[in-house]
Amino acid sequence: MLKLHDIHAYYGKSHVLHGVSFNVGAGEIVALLGRNGSGRSTTAKAIMGLVHAEGTLRWREQDILRRKAYEIAHLGIGYVPENRDIFPKLTVHQNLLLGQKGSGKGSRWSFDDMYGMFPRLKERQHTEAGVLSGGEQQMLTLCRTLMGDPDLIIIDEPTEGLAPKIVELVGQYLKTLKDKGISVLLIEQKLTIAMQISDRALVMGHGSIVFDGTPDSLRADATTRKEWLEV
Repeated sequence: MLKLHDIHAYYGKSHVLHGVSFNVGAGEIVALLGRNGSGRSTTAKAIMGLVHAEGTLRWREQDILRRKAYEIAHLGIGYVPENRDIFPKLTVHQNLLLGQKGSGKGSRWSFDDMYGMFPRLKERQHTEAGVLSGGEQQMLTLCRTLMGDPDLIIIDEPTEGLAPKIVELVGQYLKTLKDKGISVLLIEQKLTIAMQISDRALVMGHGSIVFDGTPDSLRADATTRKEWLEV
């Protein structure tokens, strides 16, 4: 579905990504791992047209390099950024409504699905999003993105700063996406959740992919883990 080949990305004159190549298949969860500054978030932004990039970027055999972010979203790629980007003055329900694709008819997801997955959001549905806890805002951002009915969702550090129980909920949520046939590109630092739910693991270092294999093969590769992941 999604194919990156020899992607280079830049912030001004700073060359951040150096020939990144990988793909994400239909219904596949791919974990993109690496230390801070390795290029993971820049890769997500390159896919979404949020940074200047060069190379080959295809979605369902369609060239999407240099398209606007909203055009890419309309093609079926959802993006949950690390900073959560909720609308603070709108209620939980209004945030979800803004994420809804068209009238919502024919979508795989409904408000009831969101509230069923995260009952806390149902309790807070008439509360302004800006007063939610960090965990609640993360739930809301994930759900708002899903309301757009994407076929691929890119999620940047979904468990950052969350309590263990909420981390477990997020893991269950991501498995639910796969069950519905949605592909996931999961950018994570927490190896535990990434290795538990992903079909394939990618490791980034210095703006390049330095490992591409199964979670089991990464577990067995102590050299890669030590050099590129462990602190």
